[in-house]
Amino acid sequence: MPADDPHLETGHLETVHLLRAATVELGLHSARFAQRNGMHPTDVRALIVLMDARRAAEEVTAGRLGAALGLNSAGTTALVDRLERAGHVRRVRGATDRRKVVVEVDERAVELGQAFFGPLIGHVVDLLDGYDERERAAIHGFLEGVRRVASEAG
Repeated sequence: MPADDPHLETGHLETVHLLRAATVELGLHSARFAQRNGMHPTDVRALIVLMDARRAAEEVTAGRLGAALGLNSAGTTALVDRLERAGHVRRVRGATDRRKVVVEVDERAVELGQAFFGPLIGHVVDLLDGYDERERAAIHGFLEGVRRVASEAG
């Protein structure tokens, strides 16, 4: 950015730097979880994808999981095999199409994640409680926008 960029004057870059710092801290927290549980960081990302799908009542095939993580077929198979051996996921038949095999997160993995991430989530919820509904909507909109532009930047 040039020195006369208006974003520098309005403090936008400070917000961007704070977001980056928060992202780094969250990444380090996730890495500690992975390390303490003998997991690869991609394993944690896979479990997040599967838990998000579970909350949305969506089925996830291995192909869809691999696409979400940017993995090829062999890498996805190795990932799912590793998570299955560890008891974090299971392969089951699809609910609507029994020919389809879907990957589901196991309740033990959910409990493991809740034990580690639950306190952090609780603190974040407490922080959000300090904002009114309009402010929370603005925060939500901002974070969704950041997620979208980061995804599109690919």
